[in-house]
Amino acid sequence: MDTIHIQTVSKKYYVFVGKGVRNELGTFLANHFPDLTRILIITDETVAKLHLEKLQLALKSWEPIIYRGPSGEKTKTFEVYYDALSTALENHLDRKSVVLSFGGGAVGDLSGFVASSFMRGIPFIQVPTTILAHDSSVGGKVAINHPLGKNMIGAFYQPEAVFYDLELLTTLPEHEIRSGFAEVIKHALISDARFYEWLRNNIDDLNLITLDQLSYLLIKGIKIKNEFVSQDERETGIRAYLNLGHTLGHAIESEMGYGNFTHGEAVMIGLIFALKLSKKLLGLSFNLEEFIEWVEKLGYITKIPGQLSFEKLVSKMKQDKKSVGDSIRFVLLEQLGQPKLQKISETILLDELKRF
Repeated sequence: MDTIHIQTVSKKYYVFVGKGVRNELGTFLANHFPDLTRILIITDETVAKLHLEKLQLALKSWEPIIYRGPSGEKTKTFEVYYDALSTALENHLDRKSVVLSFGGGAVGDLSGFVASSFMRGIPFIQVPTTILAHDSSVGGKVAINHPLGKNMIGAFYQPEAVFYDLELLTTLPEHEIRSGFAEVIKHALISDARFYEWLRNNIDDLNLITLDQLSYLLIKGIKIKNEFVSQDERETGIRAYLNLGHTLGHAIESEMGYGNFTHGEAVMIGLIFALKLSKKLLGLSFNLEEFIEWVEKLGYITKIPGQLSFEKLVSKMKQDKKSVGDSIRFVLLEQLGQPKLQKISETILLDELKRF
């Protein structure tokens, strides 16, 4: 088991990474919450079928309450959020209760927002089941979606701990592996050129990643995320760099309909667009053709879906959380590992989208 210390202004906590690490959860709960009254597990239908029994066995000293939401981004709605809160109220959770988030990034976002707002905040623990969640489970950004924008209703609310059991990743379908791996690539691009080269040289088939490789790249990604979060917990400055590729990516997700295009696959298109802008506007020295060839070999779509309107994408990007007033701010790269927040006019953005 590997242990990563996460340090923010509001909280210190640990990410435990390893095979079977879920079995340490019972001991952690007993040690950290001696007056624990109830546990609410928030999960989704897919994860519940595959793994819920494993988690319940690890929590055999308790009888958790289970809330199952729909799978994927469909769980991040006002209706599901309300329903989960109703479950908490109906089962008499109190301030000595704990929420366990058991699923991917969407479940983590929902669970954290439920925990942050129930009784003005009760503890929650992340138990991720996807590669994508190596990014989303760390740092305390929790939210639900709105038809006008992704993750626009939420909070900054740190978990008590993250238990990242690599055994739970073995059932992931290929599109979910791709979704999560896009965030790994993003971490490399914004922080560590050598890590990017390692990924390029070692990962050429997402279905053949070894457990040792998976452990290495996930731990590396979590440590990179911590570097930014520890300095800027509430995204007033450099934490925004973690959104490389997300401005266009979120717009694509929204326009395609949440859940119809995975987060990471949309972010990959956003990454390629941001790299093109970086080369043109900031003089980034980077072999983009080689990059596109590599990610296409990994199965990524690298073009904006043809049915989407460029004008509507720009409109969605103007609602991005990094935007100020009418200006659209993009995370770009001056060089690998050197991100920069850059204002881009609507006219230039529309022209570049048409060329893309």
